[in-house]
Amino acid sequence: MSEDTNTVFDVAVVGAGAAGLAAALAIAREGIPTALVGRHTPVADGRTVALLDGSVSFLGALGAWDAVAPQASPLCTLQIIDDTGSLFRPPPVRFQAAEIGLDAFGWNVESARLVESLRACARTQPNLTLVEADCAGAVAGESAARITLAAGGAVEARLVVGADGGRSPLRAASGLRVRDWTYPQSAITTILAHERPHRDVSTEFHTRSGPFTLVPLPGGHRSSLVWVTGEGAARRLAAHDDAALGQAVERQAQAMLGAMRIDGPRGLVPMRGLAVATPVAQRLALIGEAAHVFPPIGAQGLNLGLRDAATLRDAVLRAARDGRDPGARPVLDGYASARRVDTAARTAAVDLLNRSLLTDLLPVDALRGLGLLAMSQLGPLRRLVMREGVLPRLGAPELMRGAR
Repeated sequence: MSEDTNTVFDVAVVGAGAAGLAAALAIAREGIPTALVGRHTPVADGRTVALLDGSVSFLGALGAWDAVAPQASPLCTLQIIDDTGSLFRPPPVRFQAAEIGLDAFGWNVESARLVESLRACARTQPNLTLVEADCAGAVAGESAARITLAAGGAVEARLVVGADGGRSPLRAASGLRVRDWTYPQSAITTILAHERPHRDVSTEFHTRSGPFTLVPLPGGHRSSLVWVTGEGAARRLAAHDDAALGQAVERQAQAMLGAMRIDGPRGLVPMRGLAVATPVAQRLALIGEAAHVFPPIGAQGLNLGLRDAATLRDAVLRAARDGRDPGARPVLDGYASARRVDTAARTAAVDLLNRSLLTDLLPVDALRGLGLLAMSQLGPLRRLVMREGVLPRLGAPELMRGAR
């Protein structure tokens, strides 16, 4: 789009990744005039996403899950193996989805497949205008915000949703207070073929350099890898040819899935975190990595971003039903309040887990070992942790509740 539109949209979502697409679809499907601003770029770095049960319910409501499901693998069992060499090493812990009445905790799918399904829905969604251009900036006015486009022209909306990623220009321009940090680690990501079947078991090894995680993919003999390790070690691994990297993965996995072969593109992901003091500013709401950045640990990043999108949809829909301005401060404050506890708790949990693995202090090792042991032995605690891990019980967004 190269010229100004004559329409002031109720909502304009900036960012055409998975979180932005989901937010735009969720709002537009309620009959609310919505624009999606952003160019569609390919996703091909060996990344997959483990979509937890609530996220799958959300995608089902948006009409995007049916196209993804044949390419997704269920995560029926989660297994944690302590490989730190600690004196307080607990036995492996296994969590079964059936214990909390689910067929699976979630489903693992290649990121590119998910984004393409959401794009296909966006192309046919009534009340959704696709503006395939980069955002060059946004200025909030009293009654609307004006988004300028890099290709020329502008889009106006009463509410701008920033889904423009971890380096979000909209967040930077808003002046919101940000806390960011880095870890002395990077993550190797890729897709593997292996000799033995995974049997729908996702396995996470806790090592002194970070988690090493194998997550099932369809077919029984393919898995995605997220190998978090020191920055130097990660660079050395990234320099290996496919055969050498496959052998290194097999050794780190203790040969539990037999011989390994690289079967997809690779990525090298810096380990960093980011949190905003509040995800809202004048006529702006942040979602996804614009609001919080997680290292690729525990399948929290995109699932949290999808909860942002679903929660914002609820807030905008309530405002529309009451005839209120979706970009008014009370609406934005309601969204921020609804996301505060979930975001803060998961940020702290991922950070604590990662940092606890990097230290060899005996008290820390003891506490981590006791925690895993308690979860393996105490049924009520174990089930509570599983339920909260899949979806917070308090304040769950409407489209994430209940059976798909």
